[in-house]
Amino acid sequence: MLLPHSLFSDIDRSAKAPLYHQVATKFELAIRDGTLPPGSRIENEVSLAERLSLSRPTIRRAIQSLVDLGLVVRRRGIGSQVLHGQLTRGLELTSLHDDIAKTGAKPSTNVVHFAHIAATTQLAERLGVLPGKSVLKVTRIRLADGVPIAILHNWIPESVGHISRADLQEKGLYETLRQIGVAPRIGRQKLSARKASAKESTQLDIELGAAVLTSDRTAYDAAGAAIEHGEHVYRPDLYSLEFTIVNR
Repeated sequence: MLLPHSLFSDIDRSAKAPLYHQVATKFELAIRDGTLPPGSRIENEVSLAERLSLSRPTIRRAIQSLVDLGLVVRRRGIGSQVLHGQLTRGLELTSLHDDIAKTGAKPSTNVVHFAHIAATTQLAERLGVLPGKSVLKVTRIRLADGVPIAILHNWIPESVGHISRADLQEKGLYETLRQIGVAPRIGRQKLSARKASAKESTQLDIELGAAVLTSDRTAYDAAGAAIEHGEHVYRPDLYSLEFTIVNR
């Protein structure tokens, strides 16, 4: 989207504030007041640099500032695009699908793997089943307004009931579970961080070896039976966790 040149007319080349910061601030205001609505594509760096008579590195750094703020995402073959903002989740036992929708963004899902497998010893221990027992393994790419935000690997015991690929294509896992009469009530979760693998970098549309957040979580029903185990990978520029710490 081409912003009017007048928006940048008061950029001061002699000011103490760096030029990239002044440009980034103009874009940030335009995004926050709706002049640049979510989903808008930002003018490419070369064109914008020429139009504002600024260097391309200055424009590139300005756009990167917006990326760091969680306002813009860079996408291969598309360029820079305005987001609804970084998704911030609490530590409640909620579905990422529902959390995305609450921000006003449109959640969507690509189911890239859906098959029954034999539970390994470690997985059997997590799910409370016998090793070798058949469990459903699902891998999904979760998107917000068409931008990949997470890779979700989940394993579900057959005792939970029937879940179809179509269910998970259209809805979140927890909504699907609730609809078949299974309610997640408590979860045990571990958070970490590492570098993305080559495959994960491609799936999340990020640079090779970029940092990602990871979450291992097992959810249980009211009777204490495990109903799913998840190992999830998130883009840290688009996702964060927020919780309250109390001094006892």
